Amino acid sequence: MSSWKQRLSGMSLSSRIVIVMLALLLAVQVAGFWAVRAAVERQVRNEIVSDLRVSERIWDRLLQQNAQRLREASIVLAADYGFRSAVTTGDKETISSALENSGERIGASITALLDPGLNLVSSSQTGSSDAMVANVLSNIATTLSKDVDGSRIALVNGGVYQFVMIPVRAPLTVGWVLMGFPISQPLLDDLKRLSGVHVTLLSGENVDTHELKLTTLPEQHEAVLRAAQVGAQGVEINGDSMVARYVSIDALGGALQVVLMRSIAEVNAPFAQLQWMLGLITLGGVLLFAVGSQQAARWVTQPLKELTLLAKALASGNFDVAVSGKNRGDEVGLLANGFDSMRTSIAAQREEILRLAYWDRLTGLPNREKFRETLKAAIDKSRDSAAPLAVITLNLDRFKHVNDVLGYAFGDELLKAVAARLRQQISGEGNLVARLAGDEFAILLAQSDAQSALAITEQVSKAFEAPLALDEQTVDLSASMGVACWPADAADADLLLSRSEIAMHAAKAQIAGVLFYTPTLDSSSTLTLSLLSDLRHALQNGELRLFLQPKVATATGQVVAAEALIRWQHPQRGLVPPMDFIPFAEQTGFVRQLTIWMFETAAQQWLSLQPAEGNLRIAINLSTRDLMDPDFPQRLSSIMQDSGVSPSAFCLEITESAIMDDPQRAEATLYKLSEQGFKLSIDDFGTGFSSLAYLKRLPVNELKIDKSFVMAMDRDESDAKIVRSTIDLAHNLGLSVVAEGVENKALLDKLRELDCDEAQGYFIAKPMPFNEFVEWRARWNASI
Repeated sequence: MSSWKQRLSGMSLSSRIVIVMLALLLAVQVAGFWAVRAAVERQVRNEIVSDLRVSERIWDRLLQQNAQRLREASIVLAADYGFRSAVTTGDKETISSALENSGERIGASITALLDPGLNLVSSSQTGSSDAMVANVLSNIATTLSKDVDGSRIALVNGGVYQFVMIPVRAPLTVGWVLMGFPISQPLLDDLKRLSGVHVTLLSGENVDTHELKLTTLPEQHEAVLRAAQVGAQGVEINGDSMVARYVSIDALGGALQVVLMRSIAEVNAPFAQLQWMLGLITLGGVLLFAVGSQQAARWVTQPLKELTLLAKALASGNFDVAVSGKNRGDEVGLLANGFDSMRTSIAAQREEILRLAYWDRLTGLPNREKFRETLKAAIDKSRDSAAPLAVITLNLDRFKHVNDVLGYAFGDELLKAVAARLRQQISGEGNLVARLAGDEFAILLAQSDAQSALAITEQVSKAFEAPLALDEQTVDLSASMGVACWPADAADADLLLSRSEIAMHAAKAQIAGVLFYTPTLDSSSTLTLSLLSDLRHALQNGELRLFLQPKVATATGQVVAAEALIRWQHPQRGLVPPMDFIPFAEQTGFVRQLTIWMFETAAQQWLSLQPAEGNLRIAINLSTRDLMDPDFPQRLSSIMQDSGVSPSAFCLEITESAIMDDPQRAEATLYKLSEQGFKLSIDDFGTGFSSLAYLKRLPVNELKIDKSFVMAMDRDESDAKIVRSTIDLAHNLGLSVVAEGVENKALLDKLRELDCDEAQGYFIAKPMPFNEFVEWRARWNASI
């Protein structure tokens, strides 16, 4: 059953419909055929039984007719005057002659005359067995004398006869005429002709002595005798089944049976022809039904096949296919209409999904995924022509500040305005402007080299110089941009976009406006992929080292402070340069853990670093991540309390770029640190654009002049003027000044002349491990 189900499941729906329908039809036809056949068999047997009963009556009728004919002939003989005279006178010769002539005339085989006492007078059967015949005839006559109008069957000398007896009167009864008519083959043939039933006449006292006397069968079959011996109702003759009816005859001189038989096949022949016709009609009906079922199945399955093809087309993304069968009024038509509605609905949803997947809902610009696919296509197209292309990634400066102050709704409107302004600046075939995320945008410049990209960045920067006016608010915006070119900077779209973003983040960190990608900016190179986990491991396993670079008072030359610097002693790479992991730590935010480690280590060693007289300050650099962390002041306070060191023992150096990313939050953090007692210093002063604007607002105590001005002031008068002006400005504001980059004695002397408070540089000392610092300081102070 399971294999049959598996075979069906592997067929087409139309084939399965046809097979199931044909199976049902055949089941009905077979059931009907067997029911008809059983009914026919019952009818045939009933009809045969009825025919045999009729044949029995016909048999009786034939015997009666024979008896009547014999009786009439006997009456004629008995009424003959000459015969009566011969009987009266006892003329035996005349009597014998008359009996013989009369028997020959009517076909009676036995004729006899009996006296009134029923004693045999004369008989045509006289001979060697006169005594036996006389006895038989006497018995017959005795029986018939009781029913003169009747007849009687008797066995005489092995033959079967029908006897009648008529009185001879003159005028009294002077004798009896007894005539016996042989029951022969013609009588059985008449019965066969009249009823269509085979007749067999059997004799015998019991089943063991049955003898076949007469039969209408072509041959005398032993099967009839065997069937008669057991009284079987059926006889098999040459493979032909026959139904038999046994009629016992009350005969004298022995037992007689008439076996009436009718062939089942003969009676069933008309029905068999009907069954054959029914079979042919059934076969034709099955063929027609198969053809009709196939057509009906196609009528149903063809639209389903078309709908299946439609579903495959929909699955492949083709929604422009036509749906057939929609005009049908049946269930298939309803299904086709449902499919068409689904097709249009899915097409609309797909368009909406594609729009959401590839377009930014706020600005209407392509999103990152759309930009990425367009960039891939542009690179593939440019491979053949070898035409370069460039990607510019743009990020708005201080956009978070706009959201915090003016709200996100205003920020959204600002992004729309920025998108519109970028669209105005970027045109040309193949060029594209997209919004990647938040306030980050990307520009694709097809067939553009680095020089063309630089021109576009200048054009965009100039466009941002005009303030944006929205809802009666005027906002000054600037943007940091990174540029990466194909194929020089990357071979594929993802890497090109990534490196453009790296250059943008570097430009933002360095407040450079625009930077082109260089490998030195890439903190995601193969070498730095494992840096984050390695840095965590280094922090946990004591691989970090604290180095100190001394600061001296220019007036006395004494060591008054030291800048704490972090170094990484890698077990495989050796001493890792700070530039190989500090930028990466700033990008990932891990720099906050490094800052805390420096404070904890410096606080632990502070007491051991102090000279006999005075105090030694330790300067530690803070990053943007530190200033953006609202919990940072509290963490430093906890470290100071745990170590027992006063916050005044530390100077916190902050770069201008760290402040400018989010000035309000940075300012709040600096005020908290100042209130705790930390000395604050502006590092790399002079390299930014807004230092003077924030200098008067921030609670700083010190300015640190960038080494780019100090290192060349002995050769460049302009640098010397900048250093002099910065020192004067700081002193006027009540701030102390530290100059870094002192590479020789002349620079140190020049700074002393300009009243610079402190100096540091390689001329004084390079950064050294903190455990070497005390010995070096002793040697330095002894040498001055």
